[in-house]
Amino acid sequence: MTQTIAPRVRTLVLLLLAATGLLLAGAGPVSAHAALTGSDPRQGAVVDKAPTQVSLTFSEKVALSDDSLRVLDPKGKRIDRGDPANVSGTTYAVKLHSGLPDGTFTVTYQVVSEDSHPVAGAYTFSIGAPSQTTVSVSAQEAGGGVVGWLYGFGRYVSYAGFIVLVGGAAFVLACWQRGSGVRALQRLVVSGWLALTAATLGLLLLRGSYTSTGKVGDIFDLELLGQVLQTKTGAALVSRLLLLAAAALFIAVLFGAYDKREDEEKRDLTFGLAIGGTVVAAGLAASWAMSEHASTGLQAGIAMPVDVVHLLAVAGWLGGLAALLVALYRAPADTPVEASAVRRFSRVAFGSVLALVATGIYQSWRQLGSWSAFTGTRYGQLLLVKIGLVVLLVGIAWVSRRWTARLAETAVPAETAETAVLKPRKAKDAVEREKEPGEAEKGADERETKAAHVRETRADEGEETAGEGEKEHAAARSGTSASLSVSGKKAASAAVPGKKGGDSERAAQLARQQDAIDAARQKRQRDADPNRFGLRRSVLAEAGVAVVLLAVTTMLTSTEPGRTEEEAKAAASSSSSADASASGALTLDMSFDTGGEDGKGVVRVDLDPARVGGNEMHVYVQRPNGRAFDIPEVKIAFTLEAQDIGPLPVVPDHIATGHWSASGVQIPMAGEWKIAVTVRTSDIDQTTVSKNAQIG
Repeated sequence: MTQTIAPRVRTLVLLLLAATGLLLAGAGPVSAHAALTGSDPRQGAVVDKAPTQVSLTFSEKVALSDDSLRVLDPKGKRIDRGDPANVSGTTYAVKLHSGLPDGTFTVTYQVVSEDSHPVAGAYTFSIGAPSQTTVSVSAQEAGGGVVGWLYGFGRYVSYAGFIVLVGGAAFVLACWQRGSGVRALQRLVVSGWLALTAATLGLLLLRGSYTSTGKVGDIFDLELLGQVLQTKTGAALVSRLLLLAAAALFIAVLFGAYDKREDEEKRDLTFGLAIGGTVVAAGLAASWAMSEHASTGLQAGIAMPVDVVHLLAVAGWLGGLAALLVALYRAPADTPVEASAVRRFSRVAFGSVLALVATGIYQSWRQLGSWSAFTGTRYGQLLLVKIGLVVLLVGIAWVSRRWTARLAETAVPAETAETAVLKPRKAKDAVEREKEPGEAEKGADERETKAAHVRETRADEGEETAGEGEKEHAAARSGTSASLSVSGKKAASAAVPGKKGGDSERAAQLARQQDAIDAARQKRQRDADPNRFGLRRSVLAEAGVAVVLLAVTTMLTSTEPGRTEEEAKAAASSSSSADASASGALTLDMSFDTGGEDGKGVVRVDLDPARVGGNEMHVYVQRPNGRAFDIPEVKIAFTLEAQDIGPLPVVPDHIATGHWSASGVQIPMAGEWKIAVTVRTSDIDQTTVSKNAQIG
């Protein structure tokens, strides 16, 4: 049955890895966690006089470098001077050269938000009148390319390594202390430590290029590495490496001295390891909490310890699940995982789920802020997927608990039966050892002849054996019963008082052979247990869902929180409304979704001065995170339904990335006009959105 299960396990693992790869591949560049909420000059503005500086306001504090803010003229030449600086709060500015000509200028920015994620974008403004520009900012993405993919993969591996390391060690200490001597579990925990250590070193090297140039050649740039070490994220990664050194000592004790202690001595050492392991695990979890989502925004002082508890609960549940899976499939026949150990893990997992629910509710409220953000933001949508996976995982865990209960019911009778078989055998061996030398030698010869006969019979039936006994069985199958009898006589004639060493070696060989036969029989009996087989399958299914859940969680930590996204939209809308009120212009924001790839966004229509006669119109297309992007076609239509006028079509000219403009847009009379915008994001994906507004 084990041979039947193994291909299924390999196939399922390959499918899960493929699904995880698709999730990570579809994640795209890391979403910004700070958003641009205002600018001066504002996006799309046409100013009469050249400004002396350009200032940008973000939703939270950001880190700047020398090239974080750049201003380019229509030919792509830089016109900013000096380094960008923080002028007040979350507003940052860069000085401009004097004597700038008329035309359309492009502002690009690339900064690092307070929660460690890069933010990039661009917009345009004009002096005097709009003009054509050669600047293209369509590739202005933060955390994209090969470096971005490697950084995202490193984050996934670091989370997975932490979960396996902490959860596996906790499973051994809290649920199955005999597992400290099982090689498969040792390899699992050590592999978790190696994965986390390698991923942390990789993230430290990638960080500089990831937040700046995005070039593979800059990964080993020592100057960038020095800059990273001075940031909050760099300090967190270095702290994680130091804690991993302490974790290596913990692993050495757990699988070394601890395994060799007697049960009474283990109790004191278990307490010490539990305290030390908890401190190290909490420190490792804090290296994430103190540098990412929890460290910024609302109630950061509460959010960071809550995040630590959340990560530890995830590790205790999913990491322990991985350890249980390894124990069920890879534990040796003489050290099977007991039903009591499975029950203890079930209790640990239940407590972890309760902690996850409590901390998850708080984190959801903190990151979303409203019910609409569940469906209106990418963070909320991913969170819904995560909640669904957790519910599915809990359902499978309930099935595993049922198999565990059945296994516990049959465990005692099985152990009693096995003891009843082994005790007479042990008693008989003890009597044999007390016999006289001659009788012992005779008994050894008889046992050898009987064992050979049993081996020949089993070979005829096609039964397989294991260990060193396989070689002896092969020899027995190739001979005849007569040769076996002769060999038994030769062995008996060789048993003279002067050759006790040969008798001892032969007796030891027979004992090893018998142990191998017993171990193979016990393994077959254990694998044939339907309750254990059912538990294996349900735990394997849990592990499969856990792999996908971990991928979704990694994507979630790299996505802009819903609260931040909605606040940025509100701030941008408020700023636009204020500017429009001051100038008499009309600004309308309309969300669209064409249903295709990259089909979601916001289209903004600016009409100045929004009165009867000629008007200047600007159209801007942005992604939901506020970043400008190009689409194949934009069309505008004005309709005054009360007077049955229109639709009056307007096809604006493309000016820059995400920016279209039209001059002399004629509004024939005042009234409440319907402004319809048709956007096409591909050859077949198109939609029309509209709003009503008073003009004139």
